[in-house]
Amino acid sequence: MLSIALGIAWLAYAVFGASFALGAFVAGLVLNGTPLGHNAAERSLPLRDAFAVLFFVSVGMLFDPTIILTQPLAVLGVVFIVIIGKSLAALVITSAFKLDRATSLTVAASLAQIGEFSFILAALSMYLGAMSRETHDLILAASLLSISLNPFVFAWVDRLGARTPPAPPVTLPPPPVERDQKDGASLGGVL
Repeated sequence: MLSIALGIAWLAYAVFGASFALGAFVAGLVLNGTPLGHNAAERSLPLRDAFAVLFFVSVGMLFDPTIILTQPLAVLGVVFIVIIGKSLAALVITSAFKLDRATSLTVAASLAQIGEFSFILAALSMYLGAMSRETHDLILAASLLSISLNPFVFAWVDRLGARTPPAPPVTLPPPPVERDQKDGASLGGVL
């Protein structure tokens, strides 16, 4: 499994000139639909949890808490854009596709945070000089706050009606009474 993934990643790097990371992404896409990929995913669950902890610890080490004290309005503005802006955009898009209210609210709550990929983009932008350190710190603070507030957003969305109550059990009408074709008498309970 690992050799297949590394082989696809190297092939993308050597033949197509793509980055090794992009090749690894393509390898994940290729192996996702195979039984081998599902088996590897099940076996790697403990590693996934360990890497998730490592990821958030490393992001926490990058976080400069003084940005909240020095620029609280800017942090709140970015958090507002992320939570409210992305949620409203998701509601508009899901409404345009005529999805039901529960689905629209769930999608909106799911997108009411900055994902992990934004850390990579922000770090790359800062490395290339397209973003200042202050902007990076604002994005990092907003992402940590939005990730922390996301469970509360889901709870609020559930109260708005995203979680529909279970439908009452359907009671079927009694089966039609069969009649004997000879005399038309009911056979219910006679036999």
